[in-house]
Amino acid sequence: MNEWLRISILLCVFGFLKEIRPSEPFIYEYLIGPWWNNTENEITEQVYPVATYAYLAQLVIVFLITDLCRYKPLIVLMGLAGITVWSMLLWGKTLFQLQVLEVIYGTFMATEVAYYTYIYAKVPKEYYSQVTGHTRAAILAGRCFSGILAQLLTSLYLMNYMELNYITFSAMIVATAWSLFLPSVKKSIYFHRTPEKELLTSREKYQSAFSLMRTHFLESFRNTYVAKWSVWWALATCGFVQVQTYMQPLWSVINKDSNSVLHNGTVEAVLTLIGCLGALSISFIKTDWSQRGELVLSLCSILSGALLIISSQTSYIIVSYACYVVFGGLYHFVITIATSEVAKHILEDSYGLVFGLNTLIALILQTFITLCLVTGQLGWNLPPRSQHLAYGVYHMGIAVIFIIIGLVEWLNSHADVNKTY
Repeated sequence: MNEWLRISILLCVFGFLKEIRPSEPFIYEYLIGPWWNNTENEITEQVYPVATYAYLAQLVIVFLITDLCRYKPLIVLMGLAGITVWSMLLWGKTLFQLQVLEVIYGTFMATEVAYYTYIYAKVPKEYYSQVTGHTRAAILAGRCFSGILAQLLTSLYLMNYMELNYITFSAMIVATAWSLFLPSVKKSIYFHRTPEKELLTSREKYQSAFSLMRTHFLESFRNTYVAKWSVWWALATCGFVQVQTYMQPLWSVINKDSNSVLHNGTVEAVLTLIGCLGALSISFIKTDWSQRGELVLSLCSILSGALLIISSQTSYIIVSYACYVVFGGLYHFVITIATSEVAKHILEDSYGLVFGLNTLIALILQTFITLCLVTGQLGWNLPPRSQHLAYGVYHMGIAVIFIIIGLVEWLNSHADVNKTY
């Protein structure tokens, strides 16, 4: 077996295992249920925001040390953080313990950067696209399986919301054990690029690494095409993650029948499946995205905003479910286009840097939105319906930005044509 394929399989198995988290579609119901006895306001205002802030603070650190640590140690740390989080979810009792585990959950999320960038340091450049596709498919498959499993176990009354955490906890243990089999990275992108670099002093090594990072950054973002798609990437990812985080509180408000069976697991599974199909469909669509990019980004942002506004106002849980699925499907469809278009126009070695920075910007924006809309100390502490109405308006704002960009580019192109005459 080729070495790159062996690494791809190892990564895919780990990615699949770490996504087996059947407790997540019902985590809000679990936290406000009899097992923890928290109020809805405590969870949305004092618990969830902690994870966002911790994720941002730790992502900055992880982003800087991932290449220096040669990836694998941080992948193992991600597994250990997952074990800690779900052990505390199972055996913790107090609000403070819940806030502490949210900080550790921030570690779990931040260290995913090492998983996503590992391939660029370990796999030859000619196999980047194949391994990226494999790992993305494995993650989506894990999420889909997790959602189906969660729904079956709860709908058939085989497990309650608390017991689902035992499966997640077990999957984290297996994923962590599996991560130990990943090959170590001897030659990383910036700090351990060549054997000659090992002979440099620490100061010279840092100077060389940051000089190369600066070169990659400038060469990537001086390209207005890359900058444009990266802006959408960051804005849309911020919106999607924020909606995903606070979707369950909205469903709890809409679903007034506490005895009815929730279908959160089914919804997450269907969303993941549609997202996977949407991502795969990109390879069959033959179009020039440089000509139609602004139109697609604008239309999808308008539709996403409309779906969120409808979801925020409906009294029918099935309508909100459907809006969320289509919203998520649109995001996965367009983010695949955006990722592909950015990757085509940057240096191969700068993939991890560019997408890491895009993620960081998205998280900074998410933190700002959380402070303004969710928390009561500095923001408005909006109820779930008002929050999602605001998220809908936010996506409409993204559409306006790209309509303006499209108009400016159209006017510039016509001005250039007129100059030639």
